Amino acid sequence: MAECRTKTHFLLFLFCVFLCFFKGKSSWVINEEDNEHDMVQTRRDSTGSCDLSDGKWVFDQTYPLYDSNCPYLSSAVTCQRNGRPDSDYEKWRWKPNGCSLARFDALKFLGKMRKKRIMLVGDSIMRNQWESLVCLVQGVVPTGHKKVTYNGPSMAFHALDFETSIEFFWAPLLVELKKGPENKRILHLDLIEENARYWRGVDVLVFDSAHWWIHSEKWSSWDYYMEGQSLYKTMNPMLAYQKGLTTWAKWIDLNLDPHQTRVIFRSMSPKHNRENGWKCYNQKTPLAFFNRPNVPQQLLVLKGVLRRMRFPVYLHDITAMSAFRRDAHPSVYRRVLDQDKRQHPGSLSSDCSHWCLPGVPDIWNEMLSALL
Repeated sequence: MAECRTKTHFLLFLFCVFLCFFKGKSSWVINEEDNEHDMVQTRRDSTGSCDLSDGKWVFDQTYPLYDSNCPYLSSAVTCQRNGRPDSDYEKWRWKPNGCSLARFDALKFLGKMRKKRIMLVGDSIMRNQWESLVCLVQGVVPTGHKKVTYNGPSMAFHALDFETSIEFFWAPLLVELKKGPENKRILHLDLIEENARYWRGVDVLVFDSAHWWIHSEKWSSWDYYMEGQSLYKTMNPMLAYQKGLTTWAKWIDLNLDPHQTRVIFRSMSPKHNRENGWKCYNQKTPLAFFNRPNVPQQLLVLKGVLRRMRFPVYLHDITAMSAFRRDAHPSVYRRVLDQDKRQHPGSLSSDCSHWCLPGVPDIWNEMLSALL
């Protein structure tokens, strides 16, 4: 009899444990479904409990990882060839606070991307990053086993032995910019397919879009905004940016499968010119600190759009880390000039938006490689 009571008590105990576990498990499943996107974002953002964007720049004599003679660099970013007298800006690497960031390994990267396409989509700063990535890998690909092809708004570097293509697609606004009546330029905030048809079948998509949305009226690339059948001469730039990004987000949600395609959105690259009180000419070291870290409005808008997506998009945040690097822009060394003019920057336009190569975009690509 005692033995029966003991068995009964034991079975009741197991039943209670099961109920507690089931209740907890059910609650966890509901929360997982409700917060699926947040969990995917957190897991990917942390990269194994490490925020790659939180860290500091460390001087390292073993950098850069290639030299400015890389044949795939455009002349505007080859600062050494254009006469820049200092080179320490090439020797800084990024050290995250919570982990280590591996040095870029070209063979390992190409191995991961074997038989795959990676496409970088955006503006001239994304092309800056594409040129960096191509130069990082091209040294391990034998002559005759690599080539560059062009297809409309896109170009691609092919590592033939790996059957890998590293592509750049020009779409600074992501949505469509078209000519309308009287040759007026119309930015269609709700149309994207003309660009997006090139993104189908790509294994890794890396996007950026920010700078063109805030060009001054003098430098604006359009005359009117259009949404549906409505035409607008003016619109709050951040509202227009949000509408354009939302069109992009809807296309990603409806057309891509996260089991087949990785999607990364790189945050905006900071400038160091007069609007934020800094100049990039003759700067030889990174900024030591910020008195007031500034989060650009574009980044806030981007984060809001990504939060509302079903597709798990990884936000590659390079804005704050790159803001320290006032020393790494082409400045007046963006084309070959005679020595006297180089010493008088006031007579020249200074590029404080793009980046010298080798330089900062190489570190973005080290982070990209780690994320993949």
